[in-house]
Amino acid sequence: MHRRSNHSRLPAEPLSDDKAMELAETFRLLGDPSRLRIVVETLATPQPVGAMAAKLGLSPSLVSHHLRLLRAARLVTAERRGKQIFYRIHDDHIARVVADMVAHVHEEAV
Repeated sequence: MHRRSNHSRLPAEPLSDDKAMELAETFRLLGDPSRLRIVVETLATPQPVGAMAAKLGLSPSLVSHHLRLLRAARLVTAERRGKQIFYRIHDDHIARVVADMVAHVHEEAV
């Protein structure tokens, strides 16, 4: 089912050059399939690098590298639990955008 977008969510003021650059960088980071899959993995529950690497078929060092970039862009956050660090989605804004786009690609084309 196709829904119309909710334009009331649009910002009241124009996007500044600095914010436009930050937003473009966020989408650039999410444009990498491996990074996007890592972010999707963090939606449901916080996970350590090793678990994500095993699920995604990637090396732990590659997952760690991507997580560093994602943390710097405030897309994921880290939380230490004992000797392990667990990564989770940074906030509800990122979670909604990613979850909505995942749902979008799973919809059948009309």
